[in-house]
Amino acid sequence: MITINGKDAVLGRLAQFAAKEALKGEEISIVNCEEIMITGSRKDILEKFWESRQRTGSSQMGPQISRLPERIVKRAIRGMLPEVRKGGRGKEAFQRIKCYVGIPKNFENSKMIEMPEQKHKFIKVKELAKR
Repeated sequence: MITINGKDAVLGRLAQFAAKEALKGEEISIVNCEEIMITGSRKDILEKFWESRQRTGSSQMGPQISRLPERIVKRAIRGMLPEVRKGGRGKEAFQRIKCYVGIPKNFENSKMIEMPEQKHKFIKVKELAKR
């Protein structure tokens, strides 16, 4: 089992690492999902997220994008996995990934992987979830 601390990690790099390890058969737990950074212009990120939330279609169809930080992270990981909707190895790998806000009690004493911090323009997932 791999535990990843999301504090000050870049979303794309973290998602790529988690997807690769899950495809290998590892159980992945990501803690502090609200502290993950999305790099880029704050204005562009907020605009793109708002537009994608507005495109929902009818009540039966359409991508319904959540504002919860752990679901935003999980959706980014899902985009890096093959054939999640059809079934197969991507769907099995996606079920091995768990995302948490904060650090649950059962992960407090476990060894965590720290992702390298980047110095760019960014917005945190918790700020994106509030809007």
